[in-house]
Amino acid sequence: MTMSILETIEIESAPNPLVSVIWMHGLGADANDFVPIVHELDLSNCPAIRFVFPNAPTMPVTINNGYVMRAWYDILGTDIAKREDETGLRTSQKAIEELIAKEKTRGVERILLAGFSQGCAMALQVGLRHSPKLTGLLCLSGYVPLRDTISAECHSANRDTPIFLAHGRSDPVIPIARAEQSRDLLMALSYPVEWHEYPMQHSVCQQEIADIGVWLQRVLN
Repeated sequence: MTMSILETIEIESAPNPLVSVIWMHGLGADANDFVPIVHELDLSNCPAIRFVFPNAPTMPVTINNGYVMRAWYDILGTDIAKREDETGLRTSQKAIEELIAKEKTRGVERILLAGFSQGCAMALQVGLRHSPKLTGLLCLSGYVPLRDTISAECHSANRDTPIFLAHGRSDPVIPIARAEQSRDLLMALSYPVEWHEYPMQHSVCQQEIADIGVWLQRVLN
């Protein structure tokens, strides 16, 4: 799997943004998926933000009988912890790093990574290894991929970067136990994790959106 620069949708909360939020969608969705969320966030006390929503490439996904869909990496089976598409994860990591670099060339120094499900996994895959420092990681309904490599590969530049980690208690796609394992791993490595759980399945709820707005205002001010 090779990638050129990813296609994106962009929304700016105000002119001349000083902050960029690169927000990755989940398996089978696309860049439009989280665009409506921007208009629901309370950004009243935040600096101008550019939200960048990239499209994942299309690929056959093994667990879905090889059906071609947008995916950041292949899902090889139901046990996502034991059988991971490391090549796909690392290829998408490079593509997201290119988006970060692009934002830097546009004069934005403060960058957050965000994602839902597979997009959450990518935000953690990139963010824990990235240098220089990111402003925050917004991680929804996902998990830490390639977790056995984190302690060796994590970069000290982002050791104190705020992490918002949220999950639904009734998630049938990625059980909350997997998210709790990721939370515990990050906290054992001394990352500043803010944990939220909600009475929902594999989705986003209004209380979560409100909590994200509060968190963004805090980390950006």
